[in-house]
Amino acid sequence: MIAFIILSVLFLSTTIYFSYRAYVLAGVLADQEEYYETVSQTNEYMYMRISQSHDAMTQIDRLGAFEKDDEAGTTFAMLKQVINELKEEFDAQEEEKK
Repeated sequence: MIAFIILSVLFLSTTIYFSYRAYVLAGVLADQEEYYETVSQTNEYMYMRISQSHDAMTQIDRLGAFEKDDEAGTTFAMLKQVINELKEEFDAQEEEKK
């Protein structure tokens, strides 16, 4: 009889412990899913902004008016190069997803 009581208490305590762990892990999983959604939204926003910046830079220099000899032209060229590299990288990532 005592052995049955001891086994019942052990079984009950083990069940409570595993139920608690499942509850905690479910909360952690929900937090991770929320974090993943936030990162995904940030990536989509950044892709959109890089694409818009690329389009704006292309529109600004549609005639090729910025000379690379002066300081403004050099800065413009460097900015355009950075935006082009970011756009190429994000475009490659978008193609990998598809």
